[in-house]
Amino acid sequence: MLKTLKNAWGIEELRKKILFTLFIILVYRLGNAVPVPYVNTAMLESYFNTVNNTILGLWNTMSGGSFSMATIFALSIQPYINASIIIQLLTIAIPALERLQKEGGEEGRKKIASITRYTTVGIGLIMGFAYYMLIKNGVNGQSMLTSDGVGIWPAIVIIMTFMAGSALIMWMGEQVTEFGVGNGISIILFASIIARFPSSIGTMITNVSSGSLAWWALALVIIGALAIIVLIVIVNDAERRIPVQYSKRVVGRKLYGGQSTHLPMKVNMSGVMPIIFAQSIASIPGTICAFVPGWQDSWLMENVFNTDTVPYAIIYFLLIIAFSYFYATIQFDPVEIANNLKKNGGFIPGFRAGKPTSEYIRKVLNKITLMGALYLSVVAVVPILIGCFTTATSLSGISLGGTSIIIVVGVAIETVRAVEAQMLMRNYKGFLD
Repeated sequence: MLKTLKNAWGIEELRKKILFTLFIILVYRLGNAVPVPYVNTAMLESYFNTVNNTILGLWNTMSGGSFSMATIFALSIQPYINASIIIQLLTIAIPALERLQKEGGEEGRKKIASITRYTTVGIGLIMGFAYYMLIKNGVNGQSMLTSDGVGIWPAIVIIMTFMAGSALIMWMGEQVTEFGVGNGISIILFASIIARFPSSIGTMITNVSSGSLAWWALALVIIGALAIIVLIVIVNDAERRIPVQYSKRVVGRKLYGGQSTHLPMKVNMSGVMPIIFAQSIASIPGTICAFVPGWQDSWLMENVFNTDTVPYAIIYFLLIIAFSYFYATIQFDPVEIANNLKKNGGFIPGFRAGKPTSEYIRKVLNKITLMGALYLSVVAVVPILIGCFTTATSLSGISLGGTSIIIVVGVAIETVRAVEAQMLMRNYKGFLD
């Protein structure tokens, strides 16, 4: 990976893309340090220390700690992710949107992207209002607003700042995708999670020094994290290759076809998106409980939607599997693949062209997707189960560890591959040399 980045730095165009990406990350991190006005940030941080293993703690991790400080980027990419989920589900449910996506071409994709942007702003407004109500109601009726933060004008300023921050993050992510390296939203999420790692490591070292955490427990956590990283790298490169044979055709005096190739199908076809989407959906009920006065300490919040509970782990597990199949279906259409093979004179040995081929590809796709979904689910859920049965406060937040590692490593691998693809495209000499 380091060699790839070194080689990419030597190409002027790629160097500009990398510098632009780093600049956007810098702006994002600076925005995470700017609090909104009229909020008692010290009281808010103290409150978030008590909800580390709840949905609010998860959001705080995904925002790089800005959620607990009520900064202008406190909502992070959550509104955009929720908007993307809603639009993609509506694309399946509404025929007009489905036609726009499949048959609209570049113009159709632009319209869907525009609809997603407007939906993001709307969700950001709703979430900003909910976050303001949480700050206003506070803990046990004690408001976390400053003395001059009471009234309609401070409320409008706070809510609109949260909404504008989420819209700006969405715009910065799009700029990175277009002018930078890798997927912009994934890069921002990557930067948010990485920003929390130094403080987490420092906390663990402090706990070992004070004796609240045994050194062997810390060693097990590190070994487990390294094992997860190795597993993620292996699975990301794993693929199922379906053999494809092309029939021979005589055109004039030339013979075409007759070669053998394969159809690659990645085990983890959808990457980290099922994890991100599952987190967003699983957080919705808990978020409602957390933002409604009197519901923070409810039975549902304590026993179902807390990230250190078995019911939450089960819900999270099922959602990851569901979104894995959802994304695999969107990205890989067996009928379209079979039709393309038939048009080009290709076939899978032992299967007739057309419907038998598509059914076989769909069968293989379902098996591969199941393996990838189980891999994502196990890696994400096992740390949660460890947190469920661990009473040591020094291991607080371990339930978020597996998910964070999956996202960080997955985004890093995808970004490096994007850089390698651009390097290959620029270094390819072609047939004219």
